[in-house]
Amino acid sequence: MRFMVIIKATKETEAGVMPSEKLLTEMGRYNEELVKAGVMLAGEGLHPSSKGARVKFSGSERTVTDGAFGETQDLIAGFWLWQVKSKAEAIEWVKRCPNPTGEEAEIEIRQVFEAEDFGAEFTPELREQEQRLRAQAAAKK
Repeated sequence: MRFMVIIKATKETEAGVMPSEKLLTEMGRYNEELVKAGVMLAGEGLHPSSKGARVKFSGSERTVTDGAFGETQDLIAGFWLWQVKSKAEAIEWVKRCPNPTGEEAEIEIRQVFEAEDFGAEFTPELREQEQRLRAQAAAKK
């Protein structure tokens, strides 16, 4: 099972405050554990929403809004993509994580859809296309 592990933004991350050397060191050790255990597939920190944009869809219309965006608790400061056996295993890994802000913080765990989750609507042709696109993307790395 794959899970996206989402580090929620804070006022500090939204203000562009960079993590301390101590936190970067702790996170580096933690990421090393994740990689050695075969859990971590990807992981990145994100710039503040002030450097981002949103695209709103309304029928065929597209409206672009530049950041910053309002409610900090609804924003993402970073993420990991993990491969684990269960949500319980993902929770146990998160509980071992250094506090990402050193103060009050929240990490959200969300399961990633797999091809089999889509049922009959995900036809053999669509499955083949998905596999082909994944292989092409991996080859470009």
